[in-house]
Amino acid sequence: MQKDYFKGWYFKCSNKNQTIAMIPAFHWNNGQKTVSLQIITDEKAYCIPFSNLTYHNKPLYIQIGNSVFSEKGMKLNIKTDQLTVQGFLKFSKIFPIQYDIMGPFKLVPFMQCSHSVYSMKHQVHGQITVNGQIISFQNGIGYIEGDCGTSFPKRYIWTQCHFQNNSIMLSVADIPMFGFHFTGIIGIVLLNGKEYRIATYLGAKVKYIGKNIITVQQGYFQLTVKLLKNNAHPLFAPINGLMCRTIHESASCKAYYRFSYKDQIICEFTSDRASFEFEYK
Repeated sequence: MQKDYFKGWYFKCSNKNQTIAMIPAFHWNNGQKTVSLQIITDEKAYCIPFSNLTYHNKPLYIQIGNSVFSEKGMKLNIKTDQLTVQGFLKFSKIFPIQYDIMGPFKLVPFMQCSHSVYSMKHQVHGQITVNGQIISFQNGIGYIEGDCGTSFPKRYIWTQCHFQNNSIMLSVADIPMFGFHFTGIIGIVLLNGKEYRIATYLGAKVKYIGKNIITVQQGYFQLTVKLLKNNAHPLFAPINGLMCRTIHESASCKAYYRFSYKDQIICEFTSDRASFEFEYK
């Protein structure tokens, strides 16, 4: 019998005014397989069940129903009573990170949740319609990541944002392992083509965490992220492979970021195109 398990991918596409994220996924629980596609816009979130999903990782390619998600783009053909999404988006060459975001934890068996980053940034071109509304991406920007395992962490923070053709992502989570818990950190600041990596396996620690704000430190590097204005919509997340947990994500919201070295600011900005999940209560 297949063990409880989930695997999903996150495709985010933004232009100056709008963001849409697509999450194709499959889930096993008690030997039963289910498939879903979650879609998040600035206004609403949708969850659509499907009967089957096929995929391969290298190169990344997922087919769910009549829609395709890949490193080269997305072909969308979705029709339900509540939602119609159609169109084609083409991606420029993706920008992968230097090595697996999990580092040595990639080799640890029985991780509750493992993370992947496929592309920190790529250009998005094309047009889609969502319930008759046209969303055009000319020189838009995209991001691709993925998760797999049994369950999402009980407490976690995740954020991703593009800024001036650069990209940032950070995830901080409570990680259970072999009967104890620790705070796991993974993050990338991609600035002018240079990758700054912040991770537990490189010595990163949480310096401060409060309502909608967190600061992590690694040596002399320090990264602060703060959710300024929420725009969250409910999504389903896995518990033992079953999509029965409700989380809340802002696919596009207002957030503040500050990255420094020895108190010298490397970059600092506020964006209204940030994505954020603050499930750390």
